[in-house]
Amino acid sequence: MVFDVGETLVDETAVFAGWADWLGVPRHTFSAVLGAAMARGESQLSAFRVFRADFDLRVEDRKREAAGESSGFGADDLYSDVRPCLAELKRAGIWVGIAGNQPVRAHQDLVGCGLPADLIATSDGWGVSKPDPAFYRRVVAEAPCAAHEILYVGDRVDNDVVAAKREGLRAGLLRRGPHGFIERGPDGGADVRLDGLAELPAWVAAQG
Repeated sequence: MVFDVGETLVDETAVFAGWADWLGVPRHTFSAVLGAAMARGESQLSAFRVFRADFDLRVEDRKREAAGESSGFGADDLYSDVRPCLAELKRAGIWVGIAGNQPVRAHQDLVGCGLPADLIATSDGWGVSKPDPAFYRRVVAEAPCAAHEILYVGDRVDNDVVAAKREGLRAGLLRRGPHGFIERGPDGGADVRLDGLAELPAWVAAQG
């Protein structure tokens, strides 16, 4: 079982509010522009560049750190169903991984959350991002089982469901966060659709 990060495990409300403040943009304006970018299938970075054309996430991350301001997240930003779900999966003897499109810094953020996981990885740490097939090949290489025995759980149809299944993994679509509202149509062939992670352990148990 491998989980995406943003809006799967982590509620990014505070993260993006912090970026809006850093850019000097009203929070509701930043949220609207970010949502529009998502609806068009563009990267989140494209939203930042609406306000600052030369925006470089790594550079701005370092500037915020130098200013004594965190751009990351912590245990308080986890959705309430995350820790119970992962703990129940581990009690059932399931290997649990966390791997998503995140900066290197997010690795330490996730470690600091103290989640019961066998793997914590970020796209920047691996040098490859979803939906690149190499990302999912790396997931398979890290897991102690074959691709078809892995369920990748995320909130996006394109990056998390379609891309994972293309590489032979199973996929779970979690309907929450902005994409949960934007993508109300086809689910990309997801093996399971979830309204929350509390539903997942029972679904896994039913698979035998």
